[in-house]
Amino acid sequence: MMADTKLRETICQLAKSLFDRGLTHGSTGNISARTDDGGLLVTPTNASFGFLDPARLSRFDATGRHISGDSPTKEMPLHTAFYDTRTKTGAVVHLHSCHAVALSLCDDNDPDNFLPPLTPYGIMKLGKVALLPFFLPGDAAMGEAVRGLAGKRSAVMLASHGPVVAGRDVEAACYAIEELEDTARLALLTKGMNITPLNPEQISAIVTKFDVDWDS
Repeated sequence: MMADTKLRETICQLAKSLFDRGLTHGSTGNISARTDDGGLLVTPTNASFGFLDPARLSRFDATGRHISGDSPTKEMPLHTAFYDTRTKTGAVVHLHSCHAVALSLCDDNDPDNFLPPLTPYGIMKLGKVALLPFFLPGDAAMGEAVRGLAGKRSAVMLASHGPVVAGRDVEAACYAIEELEDTARLALLTKGMNITPLNPEQISAIVTKFDVDWDS
């Protein structure tokens, strides 16, 4: 894992990149990442991804105690649910990205497999994305819903709210959530068209070659 100072800088750089490209807006979105000592660095509540200060990130120790920095995002139960149920999680990213939210509003989604199989990378980086129902922002029930998946999903979509992705490190989590948004955009662009999604044999080949956790 990265040293604390470098990790702080990386979180803020990636957050600004997401903000600058319109993948989240205003003071929406949050990122957490595991530190070398088993603690967490977390983006503060009511903070814009475009203007984060590395020194003001919320710092938690290995016991989950807030020890320095600004107050953390109100979505901490959501983040900790991934760390507690997926042992290889090194970072969690949550956005309010427009196309993913728009797709969640459609009435023909599969709750067990939110994204249609349109590209290899959507499968490789995300596996199956679970669509969770609407919760009030900050509701601890979101964390309980993630725990109910028993670690079987690295990505979820909160209906009418936004995607959440866990990754081995902060870069991987950010890249994966970008793939989720882009796949959702493709799904909306092609909705109602006579498209040819990946077939079961193609999906199976991708899952096998890239060791994707797909069937659970």
